[in-house]
Amino acid sequence: MSTVTCPSCGSERTWRDGTRLTRNGDVQRYLCRECGYRFSETTWNGSDQYEHGQRIHREVLCSRADLPFSRQICASELKGAKNLAEVESRTEKQAAGAVEHRPPESIVGKFEYFLMKRGLAKGTIQQRTTLLKTLAKCCSLYDAESVKLAIACKDTWSKGTKRLAVIAYADFAEMEGIRFESPTYRPDGAHPFVPTEQEIDILIAGSGLRIAAFLQLIKETGIRTGEAWRLKWVDINPDSRTVRVTAEKGSKPRTLKISGKCHAMIDSLPREGEKIWTAALHSIRVNFHRQRLRLAQKMKNPRLEKVTFCTLRHWYATNLYHQTKDILYVKSALGHRFVGNTMIYIDLEQAIYGGVQDDQFTVKVATNLSEACQLLESGFDYVGNMHGHELFRKRK
Repeated sequence: MSTVTCPSCGSERTWRDGTRLTRNGDVQRYLCRECGYRFSETTWNGSDQYEHGQRIHREVLCSRADLPFSRQICASELKGAKNLAEVESRTEKQAAGAVEHRPPESIVGKFEYFLMKRGLAKGTIQQRTTLLKTLAKCCSLYDAESVKLAIACKDTWSKGTKRLAVIAYADFAEMEGIRFESPTYRPDGAHPFVPTEQEIDILIAGSGLRIAAFLQLIKETGIRTGEAWRLKWVDINPDSRTVRVTAEKGSKPRTLKISGKCHAMIDSLPREGEKIWTAALHSIRVNFHRQRLRLAQKMKNPRLEKVTFCTLRHWYATNLYHQTKDILYVKSALGHRFVGNTMIYIDLEQAIYGGVQDDQFTVKVATNLSEACQLLESGFDYVGNMHGHELFRKRK
C-alpha cells in the first residue's frame, strides 16, 4: 500500500501495491477522484519531490477539461487529413435533400454504375452483372483471352447465353479500357416452346392468387412481363375492361381488352400501394417457378416446367395469328415497331397447326345494308351472295 498526493488539489489517496504497473515496476498513472487530474511518477516535469528518502519525478497529465475537443485529430502525411469544410458542406447538402452519386469502389458496383449511366434497364443491368460475376469465378477479367476461353468452355450454356456473356464482357472491357475482339455466337434457329391452352389453364388454376392473376393477364393480352409488373391500379378501367400498357424495350404503348374473369381476378388482389404487384419481379418469377415445379410433379407433366411468362406471350401471338391471319394486327397487339419481329409467329403457327385453317366458323346472313354493316363492325368477313342473301362468317 502506498499513499500518493495529487499535485493539483493536494488530496491524498492510498493505492494498493501492484496497481497498473509498468515494466519497470512503477505505477503507470494516477487519477485524482477529487479534481479529475491525471499524473504520473515516471516523467520528469522539472521539479523533484522526495518521499521516503527517494526522489520522485511527477508530471500533471491532461484532464478531461483540457482535452482539445474542438480541434482536429492529427493524421499521417500519407493518409492525409479530412477537409472539415468539405465535410460540413456535404452534410449540409444531405440535410437539404441532395443525393450525392459517386461510383462505388468494388468492380461489380462500378460496372453497375457504368451500365446505369448508359441508360440500360434494371433487368438488363442485373443480367449482365450476373454473367460478369460468373466469369470472374473461372478466369481473370483483365485477361481478354482467358475470358474468351472460359465462355467457349461453358458446355452448359447455350449459344444465346454465350452471346449475352460476350456482350456483358464487352461492356466491362470498354469500362476498363481493355482491348477485346468479340467472338461471334449465333443462337440456334429452334422455335420457342409454346404450351397448350390446357397446360396454361392448369398453371393458372393451381397457382396462388397473385401469380394466377399475373398469368391470366399475360394469357389474354400477350404483354411483356415487365409491362405487366409495372401496371398500376389507375391503368385498369373497370367500365370498359381495358388495360393501359406502358411499353418497354422500345415497344409502342397500347390499350388492350381483358375479360370479366381477368378483371375479377385482378380486382380481388389486396391493394397495398399504387402498383398492382408490389413484390419485386425477381420474387414473382421465383415464386412462379416453385409453384410450376409442384404442379408438374403433381400432374406428371414435365412440359409444365418449360412454361415461362415469355412462353405465354408466344402462345398469345401464335393463337392470335391463327385466328386472324393478319400479321399487321398481331404486330399492333404485341406492340412491335417492326413487322420483322412478328414474322416468327407465322412459322410458329404453321409448325403448331400445320398451316391448316380451323373449319369452325360462325355464319350470319344479312338481308339489308344495315345488318351487313353491323356484321362487318363485329368482325365478320364477307363470303358472297347466295340466293339474294349476303353471307358473312367469323372464326370461332
